[in-house]
Amino acid sequence: MTAKTADKEVLEDVGRWWWLWLVIGALWIVISLIILQFETASVRTVGILIGLMFMFAGAQYVVIGTLAEGWRWLWYVFGIVLGIAGMVALINPSEAFSVLADMLGFVFAIVGIVWTIEAFATKDGNDLWWLGLVAGILMIIMGFWTGGQFFISKAYTLLVFAGVWALMKGILDIVRAFQIRKLGNISASL
Repeated sequence: MTAKTADKEVLEDVGRWWWLWLVIGALWIVISLIILQFETASVRTVGILIGLMFMFAGAQYVVIGTLAEGWRWLWYVFGIVLGIAGMVALINPSEAFSVLADMLGFVFAIVGIVWTIEAFATKDGNDLWWLGLVAGILMIIMGFWTGGQFFISKAYTLLVFAGVWALMKGILDIVRAFQIRKLGNISASL
């Protein structure tokens, strides 16, 4: 089996799973709508939703790590860190909300850095890599802006930006789904 044939088979196998990114993206958008609907939500409920968001993101990065050829270790690291953060948030959601509100700027900056690195890591062969870069830069800017607010403002900001974060993640995953589908279709026609 030649390298070209093996690459074609891998692309076809990954291309069959394009719908998974579509479903995950839709779930992120639903989560964002749930978070953005809260007006006087309990801190516990928001802590649980944030924990679930971290767990889903962590699992997604581990799956990407198993499919990636380059930067595999980086996907695993991001997945494990997000998974641990999600477990901690689920164990004590009220405390997780307070801690996240206190360090909200830092969290957004880290997410922005991850998205920026991800954009550059997937730049080759990805015509829409800049979309991830723009989202990452926006998250970094939100991180610095949020870092200078008081706790009560941060608590409300956490609700809004957690919803925005989930919305951006959903949109990026839906775009990724159609890119993966396109790659699978291209390899099938070769």
